Amino acid sequence: MPREPFVDVPGDPRGDLDGLFVVSLEQAVAAPYCTRRLADAGARVVKLERREGDFARGYDAAVGGLASYFVWLNHGKESMFFDLKAPGDIALLHRMLERADVFVQNLVPGAAERAGIGSVALRERYPRLITVDITGYGSDGPYRDMKAYDLLIQAETGLAFITGSKDEPGRIGVSMCDIACGMSAFEGVLQALYVRERTGRGRGVEASLFHSVADWMNVPYLQYVYGGIPASRPGLHHPTIAPYGAYACGDGLTILFSIQNEREWERFCATVLAQPELARDPRFGSIVDRVRNRPALDAAIDAVFRTLTRDAVVARLQAADIAYGRLSTLDDLANHPQKRTIRVGTPNGEVELLAPPGAGTGTRATYGSVPALGQHDAALRAEFTDSAAASTR
Repeated sequence: MPREPFVDVPGDPRGDLDGLFVVSLEQAVAAPYCTRRLADAGARVVKLERREGDFARGYDAAVGGLASYFVWLNHGKESMFFDLKAPGDIALLHRMLERADVFVQNLVPGAAERAGIGSVALRERYPRLITVDITGYGSDGPYRDMKAYDLLIQAETGLAFITGSKDEPGRIGVSMCDIACGMSAFEGVLQALYVRERTGRGRGVEASLFHSVADWMNVPYLQYVYGGIPASRPGLHHPTIAPYGAYACGDGLTILFSIQNEREWERFCATVLAQPELARDPRFGSIVDRVRNRPALDAAIDAVFRTLTRDAVVARLQAADIAYGRLSTLDDLANHPQKRTIRVGTPNGEVELLAPPGAGTGTRATYGSVPALGQHDAALRAEFTDSAAASTR
């Protein structure tokens, strides 16, 4: 199937949010993820950067000399230099906010207020403006003024404690807390836009790394607080459902599968293990029983799987209609048949990225470029200086 032609247009006008103007004083991951999702949907996003640039530009140089984080998070945006301490730049920001729909910031706690661009003051001045404050721990509580980064929040929320091997906790392999926070901010903006359609007024959106991930920790939290179930790190096995996890096959490859209910358990025993009587074994009569007797359960599964290749196990799982997955490497992902990609321009040439959610469903065909540092500075300053002058004529 031929690809759509590449079009280098920040905020493609075919997007659902065409006409939305977003100004973002952002860096790192959480805020740029939120605004990139807005840009993906067609919003015009102006990224305000210090002279040295968003420090995520320097996280690595893997993509033809550009940082993988920055390429992923900033395509479709315009980049303008901005000095928070320069009165002229603050005045320029206000001229932009006169036309803006959304203002996003993830400065260190208190910096926006000290600069006179705190969210409450901005909404009083621009009643239709939606302000988005992205922080580590939220706007209140004893940790409100603390800096925060992804791995620190993985540890602070207990996520790292329930992740890893039996012997030690571990980090989730991607910046999950940042991404969760960016998703929460994006959702908040969409809700605020809907409210503004009904009321004519903007609202403040708050998203923090801690609270975004704390919500996702509710299952282990509830199990511990109400059920007295201590946290465990079962590696590639589900902590409270069995069998659900990774098993070695006879050819040395790994397969994961999941049993979610007793009907699946019966089919698994009969078709995959060829031991229908195992489904009636009282040790394995329910999910709770199977978790309690996990060593014996795993031994019964291993005894069968080690006699089969992974392909043979997959064939049996498919015949039994049991959900499964292969333990993939990054090479497997790069060649995965289900993979969707998009193409974006960069200062160093075109790059292919894994597609964002929803891509390929007819909502969008092309994506804007990754901006060079300050690439649009002169044009934006001219645009908003001219618009200010025009408004006084």
